[in-house]
Amino acid sequence: MVGCGFFAQNHLMAWKDLRPEGAILSAVCDLDESKARAAGEKFGVPHFTDMAQMLDSVQIDLVDIATRMETHRALAAIASERGIGAVVQKPFAPEWAECVAIVEKAKAHKAWLAVHENFRFAISMQKVKAVIDAGTIGKPNWARINFRTCFNIYRGQPYLAEVGRLVILDLGIHVLDLARYFLGDVERVYCETQKRNPAINGEDTATIMLKHTSGAVSVVESTYEAKRIPDPFPETLLEIEGSEGSIVVTRGERMTVTTQGLVFEENIGSPLLAWTTRPWHTLQEAVLNTNRHMFQRFRDGLPADTSAEDNLKTFALVEAAYESARTHGAVKPAR
Repeated sequence: MVGCGFFAQNHLMAWKDLRPEGAILSAVCDLDESKARAAGEKFGVPHFTDMAQMLDSVQIDLVDIATRMETHRALAAIASERGIGAVVQKPFAPEWAECVAIVEKAKAHKAWLAVHENFRFAISMQKVKAVIDAGTIGKPNWARINFRTCFNIYRGQPYLAEVGRLVILDLGIHVLDLARYFLGDVERVYCETQKRNPAINGEDTATIMLKHTSGAVSVVESTYEAKRIPDPFPETLLEIEGSEGSIVVTRGERMTVTTQGLVFEENIGSPLLAWTTRPWHTLQEAVLNTNRHMFQRFRDGLPADTSAEDNLKTFALVEAAYESARTHGAVKPAR
């Protein structure tokens, strides 16, 4: 495990939970020696401040990189050059070219590589996907997917107030990935951004419209400035309409499915685990489910659903959204 900071604690707890399934946490690493030592003592494993030294000292098959995005290219390269598989925290990297370079490096060394895109592995989103895949609402043709909150994300991650590209790259990327997950790939992107909080550098609100190759249209919304009581953080709310029905997920993770004139309701929220706490439990269990998926696919020699190459398609939407916001026109995502 590389990174022992704020959100990485969820990764560490998830790997601990997966030990009965065969995933063994072997070592931890962080540039901050005190964080590395604390994690090593907590989980009973060696700790390091240098990733290369860790990989050369301990038998490791798969490394989980949960550090800031600007470090990902160099750290992923250290793993790839040794033929070691890697799971890289989203966003993959700050810019498109770096994402492509990470993928090409792994290909050159035939190293397994995936991105820890966890929203699609949340129990609620998995249940939505199951309804779509079952054909219950027919062919999806329109959706609105949103993550709107005023939760103070700067308290735990103060550096986010300083970045030039904020909400699309940090939060919107999750919601864009869900749009691809539910409605398929995208051929055109239009976006408008806002900076409603004067104390930060980047955009804190984005409204994005996607035209999917299937013909479906989706609206993706993300903001850190929604003034709502109660705040739905960290829930993803959505509406998906199809040729035969619809799915609506409202606050409290209540799913309403309409099909053939009938209406079904279900609570699709995540239960509390021994180490999860409200309101973070939804995301924390998504981390556990993501780690389980990564471990199983790596063990079986199969690509992850959020493989590095697949995630490039999501990152292309991020870049297209920023370009659209800059030019105020529709943009075709890179392929």
